[in-house]
Amino acid sequence: MNNLANRPVVLDIDQSVGPLADRLVLPLAHWQESIRFGCSLATMRRFRTMLDELLPAEYGTVFMGSGDFHHLSWPLIERLQPRTPMQVVVLDNHPDNMRFPFGVHCGSWVRRVAMLPQVSHVHVLGITSADIGAGHAWENYLTPLRRGKLSYWSIGVDTGWSRRLGLAHAFRGFDTPEAMVDAFVEVQRNQTAPSYLSIDKDAFSPEVAHTNWDQGRLLTDHALALIDSLRHGLVGSDINGEVSHYRYQSWWKRRLSAMDEQPEIDPAQLAGWQAQQHALNLQLLTAISARSG
Repeated sequence: MNNLANRPVVLDIDQSVGPLADRLVLPLAHWQESIRFGCSLATMRRFRTMLDELLPAEYGTVFMGSGDFHHLSWPLIERLQPRTPMQVVVLDNHPDNMRFPFGVHCGSWVRRVAMLPQVSHVHVLGITSADIGAGHAWENYLTPLRRGKLSYWSIGVDTGWSRRLGLAHAFRGFDTPEAMVDAFVEVQRNQTAPSYLSIDKDAFSPEVAHTNWDQGRLLTDHALALIDSLRHGLVGSDINGEVSHYRYQSWWKRRLSAMDEQPEIDPAQLAGWQAQQHALNLQLLTAISARSG
């Protein structure tokens, strides 16, 4: 693998990503208000056009800052045209497959990716959120689950409602992260598709990386084992989940953000959390580089 193809890209929207060797930084702070948390489909099309203009032909892992930007994985995946269909592997504490009537946002983008013809399947691993529990079942887009394009891999969540709707095949529930990782590694032994990897660090325990969302239970070794299982190579990858402060100018984004109950970031602890995040980024980047190709 040449250095150009391994070169990390920073979508520098919120100035939260630490220094990375040989990185390509795209200064995109002017997009923050329009794209953070969610946006219209027209805005996303403009963002995708901008990416096509600015991104080089080859590049490595894309860092997008806060988890509030996870929906930017959609245009990054959409622009890829691998020789054979790819699976998309998402590490996230949330399904990111929730209903959103105003376009696309950081919790709804997975449905869009599952619809892409070049994507054979989407696995979302590490969910501990009640978003996939019975109380929020109606908020999940069911079509990609029903059609076998999407699987939820959860830890400690009661998803019995899925059996009543005939969706049990799309739900893999486990008591521990170790059991989930072992099962996924075993599944990967029998598939041959290349992978796209998207990591939201809210899938990790706070002892590994603090984020501005409720968090899961993964430890660093769990993530490294999951990455290592993708033995047929990575055609692309992205990482988000950094912590950053931002106050929306528009009232509706302030309202939607409040409804999602994002935890407040303690300014006194922000620098320490960002240093912790950066150390994890470096570990993830090393593991991803070994699988890229």
